[in-house]
Amino acid sequence: MNQWFHQDGIIVADTQGNTRWWLLAAMGAILGVILLDETVISVALPTIQKDLGLSRLQSHWTVNIYLLVLACFAGAAGRLGDILGARWLLSAGLLIFGLASAAGGFSESGLDLLLARAIQGLGAALIFPLSLLILIRSFEEHERGLALGLYGAIGTIFLSMGPLIGGVLTEYISWRWIFWVNPPIVLIVAAIALACWRDPAQLPEPAFDWKGFLLLVVGLASIVFGIMEGPDRGWAQPEVIIALVSGLLLLTLFVPIERSAPNPLIAVSLFTNPSFASANMIVFTAQFVKIVMFVFGALYFQSKLGFSPLAAGAALLPVAIPQVFIAPLAGKIADRFGARTPSLIGVGCGTIGVALVALGMRVGNSQMIMAAFLIWGCCAPFLFVPPRRAVMMSVPVALHGQASGISMTFQLLGGTVGMALASTTFAITSSFPMVFWLIAIFAGCVFAYSYASLERKPVKASSEKPE
Repeated sequence: MNQWFHQDGIIVADTQGNTRWWLLAAMGAILGVILLDETVISVALPTIQKDLGLSRLQSHWTVNIYLLVLACFAGAAGRLGDILGARWLLSAGLLIFGLASAAGGFSESGLDLLLARAIQGLGAALIFPLSLLILIRSFEEHERGLALGLYGAIGTIFLSMGPLIGGVLTEYISWRWIFWVNPPIVLIVAAIALACWRDPAQLPEPAFDWKGFLLLVVGLASIVFGIMEGPDRGWAQPEVIIALVSGLLLLTLFVPIERSAPNPLIAVSLFTNPSFASANMIVFTAQFVKIVMFVFGALYFQSKLGFSPLAAGAALLPVAIPQVFIAPLAGKIADRFGARTPSLIGVGCGTIGVALVALGMRVGNSQMIMAAFLIWGCCAPFLFVPPRRAVMMSVPVALHGQASGISMTFQLLGGTVGMALASTTFAITSSFPMVFWLIAIFAGCVFAYSYASLERKPVKASSEKPE
């Protein structure tokens, strides 16, 4: 049974022996599985589409419905963990994720797979923030940086190997095993978590922002539905118009509701700080690019260049492998020089990398595409690590937890919105290069905004909370 004490405003478990390291291994592994499921399906999509008779749009939905549910519910899960207890809610998330993964492997139709992926996203949304909360509460301040670094490294390794694992399983066994590999890992993580973790006896019980939560979920889901379904159903169809208009209205209403909420799901007043807003836009864009690169890169290699699933997975490794080695360096550079310069270098060079991907696809040169992937893969750590430092530096210490949650939510939103826009662009143009030109233009606009908005010197966080 854990003993508890307060340290720097955080309730910390007085873990004995190696308990905290077992928890670190378990939380890192489950983070890795969640990140793996973002990318592992990318190289299997053509095979799944053929086996289950999916349309182009349905195959894209198998990716985006997971991202959409994850983005909508992850922010709420952290708050619910405080109310219901992290142990109970994490156990529920692991059960949901494990069962949905098993069901995904048994899918016999597109509807079966979409339902499994949606439920899988719900389980992942419960696990993602709670694994981080348990990790932070398991380590004292002097060990927390090391623990977070190892936690992130484990997740990055899983993410990096996703396309290759997906390619191997799809080509040599079955695409169904990209789902069936999850339940054994989930069982091990659940056993460790239940054996090693107990919630504090006195749990804080802040009021949950149900209004904001419902507005965000329904509004975002409506817009993503409208964007993705518009090209196939027709932009003038009533259901598409209603989805887009109602989604915009709900998200517009979300802003004043959150401003007046005593415990808002997202503290929108923080976005009045230009540095905070631009740093979150960089993280949003990075996730946008990452998801589209994995999904549409894999589709291009298989449908246009005739690569096997394994070869397509290997061709995507230049996107992921450099991140494992460069991420620690990006953190050190940000600590020494501040967030502005490395963030802008990451966005600028990353935009060039995306443009080169578009050019490589235009001429059908796989070597050029993989070289461009490598450029972006080297830039990616500078799109995540320094901007997160800028987020933390731009708010008071008392709001670090909330700012971190907002940054996580924006990252996840980047994936689902990016996938929706890319899917629609491809549906309209049938052009892989146009998808990546869209990303390059968007990233270029974010670079210009960030150049004007990111603080030129380290920000001294205000001691006052926003209204």
